[in-house]
Amino acid sequence: MIFILADDLGYGDLGCYGCPDIRTPRLDALAAQGMRFTDAYANGPTCSPTRYAFMTGRYQQRGGLEYALYYQEKNAGLPPGGETLASLLRKTGRCTALIGKWHLGYDPERAPNAQGFDHFFGLLGGNHHYFQHMDRLGHHDLFWNEKAIQRKGYSTDLLTDDAQRFLAENRRRPFFLFLAYNAPHFPYQGPRDADRVVEPKSPSWQSGTRANYVSMVEHLDKSVGRVLDELDRLGLATNTLVVFTSDNGGDPMGRNLPLSGLKGSLWEGGIRVPCIARWPGMISDGSVSRTPIITMDWTATLLALAGAKTSVPLDGSNLLPILRGETPPNERTLFWRRVPEPVRKKVIPQRAVRCGEWKYLEEYKQPSRLFHLAADLPETNNLAPQHPDRCARFRKLLDDWEAALPNAVTRASAP
Repeated sequence: MIFILADDLGYGDLGCYGCPDIRTPRLDALAAQGMRFTDAYANGPTCSPTRYAFMTGRYQQRGGLEYALYYQEKNAGLPPGGETLASLLRKTGRCTALIGKWHLGYDPERAPNAQGFDHFFGLLGGNHHYFQHMDRLGHHDLFWNEKAIQRKGYSTDLLTDDAQRFLAENRRRPFFLFLAYNAPHFPYQGPRDADRVVEPKSPSWQSGTRANYVSMVEHLDKSVGRVLDELDRLGLATNTLVVFTSDNGGDPMGRNLPLSGLKGSLWEGGIRVPCIARWPGMISDGSVSRTPIITMDWTATLLALAGAKTSVPLDGSNLLPILRGETPPNERTLFWRRVPEPVRKKVIPQRAVRCGEWKYLEEYKQPSRLFHLAADLPETNNLAPQHPDRCARFRKLLDDWEAALPNAVTRASAP
C-alpha cells in the first residue's frame, strides 16, 4: 500500500485534470492505468485537519483539530496513545513508514514513531525551506525518526530517495508507505531555485511566481514516477495499491479551475482535490469515478484491505467496491466546518454539506447558498431562494451532525 499526498496541489494542476501549463506525464499515465476521481474531497480546507482525518478515519472535529498547527506549537495535534491507521496496520504485520510531512504534533508522544510508524523521515511542521530544511521561524525541521538530521539536497528528492530505499528494504514483506510530499506548498522553490532568497520571518517565505510553482509540480510528477519505477524494478507493481491525492485545494499560486475558491475556504476550490488510484488487476485502466469520496474513506479502505479491526466506528467508507467497478454505495452525505483558529481569529466561519448532486454552504454574515453541482460546478448560481425547503433540510443535517460531535458547536451563523 502506498498513499501519496501532495500539499496544496490545486484541483486543476494536473494534465489529466485539464491543466494547460504544467506537464505531468507520470501522474497522467497513472490515471490512464487506474481510476481518476472527479468528485474527491479533502476532509478540510487546510493541512492538519485532513491529515488528522486520514490517520483516524474519522471527522477531525471529533478530536478538535480544525486548524493547521502553527510553527513549533506544542500540546496540540494527534492525541497520544490512540489508534491510528499506522498502528492498526502495524498490528497486521505490515512495516509502516511516513516519509515526508507530518504536521500532526511536535511533542514526542504525538510524533510519527509514537503513532504507529516504524520509520519516519521528513518534517514535523507544515512547511520548510526546500534546501536549508528550516521552518519559517528558522528552526531546523528535518528528522530521521526521533532525531534531527542534516542532509544536503532538495526536499522532494530526499523524500523520494528514502521512499525508494524503504521499498527495496521491505520488498519481501507487507508494507504501508505514507509518502507525504511537502510540494508544492510554499516556500515556492523549484529544484533549480537554491539561490533564490527565501528567508525565515519575512514575506519572501510566501513570495514567488507561477513559474516557480510549475517547476515544483513538474518535479513532484517526476518524483512520483521514480517511486513507480522502483515498484516495477522490484516486481511489486501488480500487487500494490497506489493512491495519489492532495490535502486541500490550491492556494493563490495553484490552479483550481473550473472551481471557485481557494485553500482555507469551503467553496469547491478549497476542498475538492485531484485523486488517482492504481491497482493492476483490480482497477480497470482509464476508469473514471464520479462518486463523491473524502480523504477518510481511504483510511477505511486500507484497513479493510489489510483486515484490520478498529475499536471505534469509522466515519469513512470502504471504497473497494468502487475500485472494483461495482455499483456505487447509496448517496453519500459529507460535512465540513471551518471555525476561527486560536491565532487567526479573523477566519470567517463556514459550514457545508454535500448530499448527492447538491451542496449547501453557510458563511458568517452572508446569505445561505445552495448549488446544484452537476449543473454548476463553479458555484455561480445560488439556488437557495428557489429551494427554501431543501435549504432547511440541509441546515438540519448540519445541525444534527454538529450536535453529535463531542466538541462545542460553532455555527457559521455565529462569530
